[in-house]
Amino acid sequence: QVQLVESGGGLVQAGGALRLSCAASGDTFRTFIMGWFRQAPGKEREFLGAIGWHNGNTNYADSVQGRLTISRDIAKDTMYLQMNGLQTGDTANYYCARSKVSTAWYGTSSSYDSWGQGTQVTVSS
Repeated sequence: QVQLVESGGGLVQAGGALRLSCAASGDTFRTFIMGWFRQAPGKEREFLGAIGWHNGNTNYADSVQGRLTISRDIAKDTMYLQMNGLQTGDTANYYCARSKVSTAWYGTSSSYDSWGQGTQVTVSS
């Protein structure tokens, strides 16, 4: 098992930027892919993107392509989500997740075996 803790959420004005962090602990050596998801009230959980933990390759959902950047620091066991040009529609609880299988690459939620508790991002107009 791995434990994940997100941080960096908060209140930001539209057009602003935030960087979220996801700190991992536990059996991180088994990590193959890490992903970011979000869920707004009354909506389904949405896949934002994923990163190959060892090769650093990234994959993004079409809806956020160009505005979000996922990176990781293996030495710190931490993944990041840089969000630019935030819009009110980006208001949601943001979660990171860990997977040991390749099917997680396209955001299949069931492929992720560990989840963080989430960090709230609120974008004001």
